[in-house]
Amino acid sequence: MKMSLHGRLSRSALVRFFGGIAMKCWAYSGAYILFCIVLYWLYGGILAFFLLCFATTGVLYQTQDQLLYRPDLPAHSRVYVPAPSMFKLPYQSVYTRTRDGTLLHMFFIVQSGEKAKRSPTILFLHGNAGNIGHRLKNVLGLYHNANCNVLMLEYRGYGLSQGSPSEEGLYMDAQAGIDFLTARNDINTSEIIVFGRSLGGAVAVDLATKFDNETKIWCLILENTFTSIPDMASILISSKLLHHLPLICYKNQFMSVRKIHFLRIPTLFISGLSDKLVPPHMMKELHKKCGSSYKRLISIPGGTHNETWNRDGYYKHLQTFINELRQKPPMRMPASHVYQIDDI
Repeated sequence: MKMSLHGRLSRSALVRFFGGIAMKCWAYSGAYILFCIVLYWLYGGILAFFLLCFATTGVLYQTQDQLLYRPDLPAHSRVYVPAPSMFKLPYQSVYTRTRDGTLLHMFFIVQSGEKAKRSPTILFLHGNAGNIGHRLKNVLGLYHNANCNVLMLEYRGYGLSQGSPSEEGLYMDAQAGIDFLTARNDINTSEIIVFGRSLGGAVAVDLATKFDNETKIWCLILENTFTSIPDMASILISSKLLHHLPLICYKNQFMSVRKIHFLRIPTLFISGLSDKLVPPHMMKELHKKCGSSYKRLISIPGGTHNETWNRDGYYKHLQTFINELRQKPPMRMPASHVYQIDDI
């Protein structure tokens, strides 16, 4: 009888013990749920706002490629590419693959006969909108007035090239162009010039500052190019907020202003003083910070962003620069020994 009573008392104590714990848990959990309800009631709007902002910035980040690159302007640029034959230029329409397998379209315009091996060869990196066919008038001048072979490279997602444009993708495209030229035996591979205008200038700076390319590229010509995409964004979009955005917010950066410190290749800067898109002071800044031991800045009065090449004296400046390099090849000194020539 005593054992049975003792057992019942023990079970009763256990029930009360665990029941007390359950009641405390219920009380605490109830209080926590009530706290969450009150917090959401007070701050739910703010939380939803921040979630909306986070989602919006994510969408904008992923669509920056579509906002920046304009391969579809003018209309039909992805379908129709004017051919060099329109200007009676001898050419080959060729394709090459990048290191990630993207198929690129190019025009290879070569001087006739043995002149091809005596002439420098330009890797032409075009600007943002349109395709390589829209630059043929400029290339016509390079062919006849500067006596150069020209490889016109069409970035991925532009013209007849495959893929979609991106910063790293364009860098790979330019590398494919250099690899194509250095593998040939019908040109003088010791005189390869990389030319870049606007967006192409940023691509050219990246290409020329890569260690493996220093011996492949004879000289660099930059025309109306910018210091960086963040700098351009702050100019094109008048908002003080952009000045405080961290670089991580920019999917495409093209930080030429930082890379150009490491440039060792002779470089010609051509700045159109009537450029309404890229401020001429950006070209002055790039020239000033360039680490090459041989650099020259040419300022062209009346030169606009896309048609500085149409001004008097343009091709003469190019030919003079090329001739000087041939007569007195500069030593590639460390960046601390910079000798500069200004022609302003």
